[in-house]
Amino acid sequence: MEISGRTGLLGLIGSPVGHSGSPAMYNYSFEILDLDYKYLAFDIPVEKTEDAVNAFRTFNMKGGNVTMPCKGEVAKYMDELSPASRIIGACNTIINKDGKLIGDITDGKGYVRNLKENGVDIKGKKMTIMGAGGAATAIQVQAALDGAREISIFNKKDAFFEKAQKTVESIKKEVPDCIVNLFDIDDTETLYAEIATSDILTNATLIGMKPYDNETNIKDTSVFRKDLVVTDVVYNPIKTKMILDAEEAGCKVIGGKGMLLYQGVEAFKLFMECEMPVEEVKAKYYSDL
Repeated sequence: MEISGRTGLLGLIGSPVGHSGSPAMYNYSFEILDLDYKYLAFDIPVEKTEDAVNAFRTFNMKGGNVTMPCKGEVAKYMDELSPASRIIGACNTIINKDGKLIGDITDGKGYVRNLKENGVDIKGKKMTIMGAGGAATAIQVQAALDGAREISIFNKKDAFFEKAQKTVESIKKEVPDCIVNLFDIDDTETLYAEIATSDILTNATLIGMKPYDNETNIKDTSVFRKDLVVTDVVYNPIKTKMILDAEEAGCKVIGGKGMLLYQGVEAFKLFMECEMPVEEVKAKYYSDL
């Protein structure tokens, strides 16, 4: 579609953004749906976050996405935050509702949607989640908000462990019906015991990602059983060692690339108020899903 005087603008802010696939995916979706919008990437250092948010207002941008290092900073300048963004203190999506900027975070929503697309509903389930970084936190919070019965979080006792302690307290306050506990991932006896009573196991650590692609947090593969759903946030490689081990044991496995797709799908729905043409986008950009 040609750019006209009525063409609306959306964008990605953060740094670096030159590698991002978002502009291609969103602009392709606009073309398929015959929507008069364009999506651009803007390389914005964290100290320019407020200026970038003001540009959303000044140019009446429809919305957009936020990547590192601006996710936490951008939350300070929103008029309203979604429950997940409020708990986490970060946003990856900005929605402009008649001049009111609403911050949301779709990483966790993308994870939940990816599971649903693969026939798995987290409502009423117990989850064991390894990791306490950004993606892990988004998953933990969204899982609690979407009705997970119990969440066991495992991480090394580092700075992220301290962050996870705050996440646990926030979840307990916001979603009191969800049981949530935090453990040291080096305590393998407890890790394996929690997995034994879990419905879903998720790796949200860097283990499994290149250059750690020959490693796994689950050394004892006997913990894998056929009624356990095993998921990974890592999408390069498509199948991590943990996923391969679980698959061999007969578990239902779900890789991380779908989460990458569906967090974008969920963001698109938030600022465009319609569904992304998922099948066309999958065929063009996610053919290995």
